[in-house]
Amino acid sequence: MMHLDPLTLARIQFGFTVSFHIIFPAVTIGMASYLAVLEALWLVRKDAVYVDLYHFWSKVFAVNFAMGVVSGLVMAYQFGTNWSYFSTYAGGITGPLLAYEALTAFFLEAGFLGVMLFGWKKVGPGLHFFATLMVAAGTLISMTWILASNSWMQTPQGYAIEGGRMVPVNWWQIIFNPSFPYRLLHMGLAAYLATALYVAAAGAWNLLHGRDNPRVRTMFSMAMWMVLATAPIQILAGDQHGLNTLQYQPAKIAAIEGHWSNTPGESVPLILFGWPDMQAEKTLASVEIPHLGSLILTHSWDGQIRGLDDFPPDERPNSTIVFWTFRVMVGLGMLMLLLGAGGAWLRWRGDLYRQRPFLWFATAMGPSGIVAILAGWMTTEIGRQPWVVYNVMLTAQGVSEHSALAMSASLLVFIVLYVGVFGIGITYLLKLMARGPDRQSGATAPAEERLEGRPSRPLSAAPDIDPTPIIPGG
Repeated sequence: MMHLDPLTLARIQFGFTVSFHIIFPAVTIGMASYLAVLEALWLVRKDAVYVDLYHFWSKVFAVNFAMGVVSGLVMAYQFGTNWSYFSTYAGGITGPLLAYEALTAFFLEAGFLGVMLFGWKKVGPGLHFFATLMVAAGTLISMTWILASNSWMQTPQGYAIEGGRMVPVNWWQIIFNPSFPYRLLHMGLAAYLATALYVAAAGAWNLLHGRDNPRVRTMFSMAMWMVLATAPIQILAGDQHGLNTLQYQPAKIAAIEGHWSNTPGESVPLILFGWPDMQAEKTLASVEIPHLGSLILTHSWDGQIRGLDDFPPDERPNSTIVFWTFRVMVGLGMLMLLLGAGGAWLRWRGDLYRQRPFLWFATAMGPSGIVAILAGWMTTEIGRQPWVVYNVMLTAQGVSEHSALAMSASLLVFIVLYVGVFGIGITYLLKLMARGPDRQSGATAPAEERLEGRPSRPLSAAPDIDPTPIIPGG
């Protein structure tokens, strides 16, 4: 890595740590709301299936929450270590936003998490449900503050520059900046979709391996309803987010579309596939649909958007990367829509739980929500380059003065530790979900029945898992 400059290494390091971190809060956001729905259904219907599912998925939630906290702490420190000039210049705005997240969201989650995980025999049903709701609300509030900060960096407003630093002038404008509502809705739906796909994959896997019981059927059915409802809304929200991006970050849209220049009077085609060449300044081997780019982006037959040629070469995002990350995200979104529609059709036929090809499809789609979130995040962040605060501060101006050797060494340490620690955590989660909510195994018993005398940390809510690999069909 020594041939890379410190700026590139700092960006890689931040991208690497954020990519790990974003997985866990995304699942935590969706899982907390899912647990609230399960407990509400149990309180209303008094059906033990829902409380069994609650106890099972609360273990998954606890592990995700713990790994999200650890990865988030590491990421936060990088603002001071690797991006000190950015922190100095814009910290008067981003710092308070992140502090509000800790004060209003993290403390709320942490305060009620113990009651949610370990309070089944210590508080009444109403108070326990309230604790679950507070944890779910905390995850949503946390997402709101984080996205307010990120959206402000994408579409900054409500600030002034005094003494060589950005200072807040209007907090309302800072928080509710032009891209914030679209980004918040898009990310919230993505978190719910990722969780639904997560749950659906676990249900499908258990059905494929002979564990067909009311708990597995219920969680698979609920997940498929969620995918069916959320996937089309997400596509519409993504379209509106794209139009907002076209208005405020036209270079990003041009890079996403691989669109370099306009011919007077001609429409913009939709390039399905191709290879944007940043040196040649054109998209090679493109497969195009005439007029469709104009219809999607301008909602007119011959509308035009600005091409990358309209921007100085040093202010163009890397089209080669964002062109493909965007298509990965959209392609997975289309498969999610297909999964939801296929599930509805099989449900109508009364064959939802027995069609093995469809169950394998649902299993394979399990990680697609997380992959789509990562692809979307890369599209958003790489598409903002070369700015760290759009049109205000260049990324190169925000990086700390470290040597390439120091950055390379720390990056290698991060890679080794993250792969080891989070690799173990993710493997544990996969084994836990593959076992399924088998009541006879004791896997869904309330946490207190299995944790007497043990410290009540979040990970204490997770059961011990036999390290022996799960053999398909066994």
